[in-house]
Amino acid sequence: MNRKDRLYALMQRLRDGQLHTAEAMAQDLGVSVRTIYRDMETLAASGVPVEGARGYGYTARASVTLPPLNLTDAELDALHLALATLGASDMADMAEAAQTLSAKIEAVLPEDSGPAPARFGFATYHLAEAAQGFAFMPRIRAAIRARQRLRVVLRDADAPQDIRPLHLDYWGRIWTCVAWSESDESFVTFRIDRITDLTVLPGLFVDEPGKSLADWRVATAP
Repeated sequence: MNRKDRLYALMQRLRDGQLHTAEAMAQDLGVSVRTIYRDMETLAASGVPVEGARGYGYTARASVTLPPLNLTDAELDALHLALATLGASDMADMAEAAQTLSAKIEAVLPEDSGPAPARFGFATYHLAEAAQGFAFMPRIRAAIRARQRLRVVLRDADAPQDIRPLHLDYWGRIWTCVAWSESDESFVTFRIDRITDLTVLPGLFVDEPGKSLADWRVATAP
């Protein structure tokens, strides 16, 4: 597992509000305890509300809220695409401003209209990487609303997956998709920027017991 994926995995774990020891996280991820200490420092420096200390354990209890802004989906896409572009530019002052502005916008923006648990932002990724997934965002959003099946090819994956897209989450520069995988017969969560190809499949899907967004929320509740 590379460092970026490890940081994302740690963020996913900390979001449950429970106390996690460095030793346990190191064992699960196959790294040293010292590496986990450095990762916690990186997450904290990036704006993730990490609480705890070496020898005690870590958690992330604080929630992050957006200012009172009303943005359309198109406006939100335009904002983050602009930040991704500026963050990768050669204009040092604009790139730095994009970095600091993006850090201030970290929030959860669930795709569905149902209640969503509190989230926290994630600011350790380079902005340019977020732009890779924008080409697929309109089709994923449309598929969620229409309940359209998709076939996605993920970078470094062994094979394509046929999915039922259920939900989009924003983690501060990183979008993730929650889906029911018809290929694996299980829930999957993947980063949008890992998609290398996406195909709309014929046929719509309907909620089935054990395969809906509500079922995913129950399964992942702390």
